[in-house]
Amino acid sequence: MTEHDDVAPQLALVAESIRRAEKDFDRPAGSVALVAVSKTMPAERIRPALEAGHRVFGENRVQEAQSRWPALREAFPGLELHLIGPLQTNKVREAVALFDVIQTLDRPSLAAALQKEIQKQGRAPRLLVQVNTGAEPQKAGIDPRELPAFLRQCREEYGLLPEGLMCIPPAEAPPSAHFALLARLARVEGLSILSMGMSADYEAAIQLGATHVRVGSAIFGARH
Repeated sequence: MTEHDDVAPQLALVAESIRRAEKDFDRPAGSVALVAVSKTMPAERIRPALEAGHRVFGENRVQEAQSRWPALREAFPGLELHLIGPLQTNKVREAVALFDVIQTLDRPSLAAALQKEIQKQGRAPRLLVQVNTGAEPQKAGIDPRELPAFLRQCREEYGLLPEGLMCIPPAEAPPSAHFALLARLARVEGLSILSMGMSADYEAAIQLGATHVRVGSAIFGARH
């Protein structure tokens, strides 16, 4: 037994609870993807999840992800790496090279930088727009009222085709209202991906239409 032997059983428990929620809420089996949030975790703590067959992971910081994922990608083919934290424009080159999905497109300057780098590298990560559903001034994300105009700008001015939306509800608020708002916005805009729900509330997110849930502490334990 090692200090990391708890990861695979906890991963299995989360995966089973997602399958159960799909059934309980009349969602098609396998319609919800689990993004295992590995931010701040050392590679040796992530490896048991990889060895158990999981391949979809989320990271908050580009530089931190660069320090471990290139080697892990060589050892474990078929990885899908999501950027779920804020992206600075000076990190766009590295992000486009490393990530398969960028969930935090949230402003025109970032859209412009992504367009330029995608054209330069010939590599196009899938894109989600982060929506600030609680209109919190300290939090990244597009104001829900500005989403239609921003999506048009992404498509028409920058040639980007966001596939979905992501949100992080206010910490003190019941999350379901925010999940319902994000789902409604996605329906109106014809977007198919909804990244919402974390360790404490992913079952409610599944009930309200999440296609991706971002779960970290329930799999890897508390972060230091």
